[in-house]
Amino acid sequence: MKSLAATALTALALAATLTACSSDDSTTAAPKKTPTAAPSAPSAKNSADAEASAGIPPKPDAATELGYIRALTGIDPDIVHGKEAKAVERGRNQCQTIHHFPKDKSKQAGMAEMRFTSPHHPKGFGKVKAAQIVVAVHTNLCPEF
Repeated sequence: MKSLAATALTALALAATLTACSSDDSTTAAPKKTPTAAPSAPSAKNSADAEASAGIPPKPDAATELGYIRALTGIDPDIVHGKEAKAVERGRNQCQTIHHFPKDKSKQAGMAEMRFTSPHHPKGFGKVKAAQIVVAVHTNLCPEF
C-alpha cells in the first residue's frame, strides 16, 4: 500500500514537472529571455585608471625611458642587460611599492633587490645598489609619489 501511494505521488510530481516545462506559445506563457551580450573588454582608459589607483604610473615617453635606462646603467650595466622594456616594467612595478610604502625605505630597497635581477645577479644586486635603483625609479618613473 505504501509503495502504491509513493508511486502515485511520484507520478503526480512528474506530471506537474512536465506541465511546467511545456512549450506553450500562448500569451499567458512567460516571455523567453534573450541572451545578453558578453561584457566588453576593459578600455585602455579604465585599465590606465586602475593601474594609477594601484600606484603604477603610465608607460614613460621615449625621453623619460632613456633617462631611466641611463640611470640604471650608471648604477650597473647588468641591471638592464639589454632588456629595456623589462627594466621599464620592473620600474613601474617598483613604483607600486614606493606608492604603498612611501616612508619605508628598507621595504622599497628589499623589493627592488628581489625585483631587479639578471642572469649574472639572480639574487639581486645587493642592498646598496637596490637603494640606488629605488632612487632611479622614483626620480624617473614616479616622482609624484
